[in-house]
Amino acid sequence: MTRHRELTAKGKATRRRIVEGAAEVLREQGVNTVTLDDVMARTRTSKSQLFHYFPDGKDELLLAVAEFEADQVIEDQQPYLGRLDSWEGWQRWRDVVVARYEIQGDTCPLGSLFLQVGRATPGARAIVTGLMRRWQESLAAGIRALRAAEGPSAAFDVDARAAALLAAIQGGVSILMSTGDSTHLRAALDQGLADLRRDLMPAGSVAPR
Repeated sequence: MTRHRELTAKGKATRRRIVEGAAEVLREQGVNTVTLDDVMARTRTSKSQLFHYFPDGKDELLLAVAEFEADQVIEDQQPYLGRLDSWEGWQRWRDVVVARYEIQGDTCPLGSLFLQVGRATPGARAIVTGLMRRWQESLAAGIRALRAAEGPSAAFDVDARAAALLAAIQGGVSILMSTGDSTHLRAALDQGLADLRRDLMPAGSVAPR
């Protein structure tokens, strides 16, 4: 995660306004063409004010925007990602994920930012690792909640199942970005949920349609 000095409430609000404005510009123009002048114009920020919050300049700002975009990945799945305690909740979450990435299409703000700052840089790697950890933990919590609601079922590694589901999503998203077709993402999610339902349904039960 990016580090910055402790700010007042007003300072935090100003910094967030700059980051959100920069994110808008980057989405519209692309990482490679955006300048700090573009960000200052959009956010109505002076150069001295911009460097007050981002002393290291554009690279530090890009990391802050990457952090913001990572938060948006999780936020865009809410409230459903936090309500995975029923099959209906899982289905709604699945639909939100598909819709999000279909709208995004072949562009990925987060991926573009990491290409610019370098995935191997400590700050960028921490952002990716944190995003995947939060996402996987939310899926695992949902599986545990669903297992508790369904009653006794076959034992399996919940964390491994959540990791596999997340990997399937990422694979489907990668193909969507390459082809513009969400078929594989839909299939990955549907198969993942079908496998989960199979393993969680009590013996002799009939899976809901």
